[in-house]
Amino acid sequence: MEQKRILIIDDEHDLCEILLFNLIVAGYRTDVAYSAEEALQYRVADYDLLLIDVMMPGLSGFELAERLKADQQTAHIPIIFLTARDTEDDKLYGFGLGADDYVSKPFSVREVLARVKAVLKRTGNNGEHLLAYEGLTLDVATKTVCIDGNSAALTRTEYELLRLLLEHQGQVFSRQELLEKVWPQDVVVTERTVDVNITRLRKKLGHYASRLISRTGFGYSFEGKIKNLKT
Repeated sequence: MEQKRILIIDDEHDLCEILLFNLIVAGYRTDVAYSAEEALQYRVADYDLLLIDVMMPGLSGFELAERLKADQQTAHIPIIFLTARDTEDDKLYGFGLGADDYVSKPFSVREVLARVKAVLKRTGNNGEHLLAYEGLTLDVATKTVCIDGNSAALTRTEYELLRLLLEHQGQVFSRQELLEKVWPQDVVVTERTVDVNITRLRKKLGHYASRLISRTGFGYSFEGKIKNLKT
């Protein structure tokens, strides 16, 4: 099985050394960048997961994540924030940027390893196939979405929401069901976060946004005949 590649982005050298050692021992190919600016010198698109500190000199972790999520080549890469900023507002902001998990400092290495394993399992490939509705296509293998031939820069959360709705065409999911299926189970996220991500997803779907239906009092669904093609 191919080793997963992880990039640690944190200005605390001692912490990076500890994480680097333990991630390598756990079987991951791991690199370290000591600032957001240094991270941008790497081929970030080659990594399977990013561990990002929020409070760094220069470009912050939040600003780095926002930049990466806006780039179609890196928008799909899972992000775990590692930070001492652990207020509810900070967490909501982090998840709003498309983060997959949020680990508060100080933390145990075992906790980080468990979170890494969970995120990679949740975002890994589960069979290679293509979901298509007219000119809207979602490739499960590459985790990419195209709209009429043009790539759409979706965050991991937006991608997972769209994939779930496409795979269960016509089924209405309540906000709570979407939280349970798309967001990590051990983090506190409100139903308002679902609405925010759905709104962002609709903006990126262009003229297909009308197929993402809001059922008042019930939840969301995707209406349209979906083709499930093997790749």
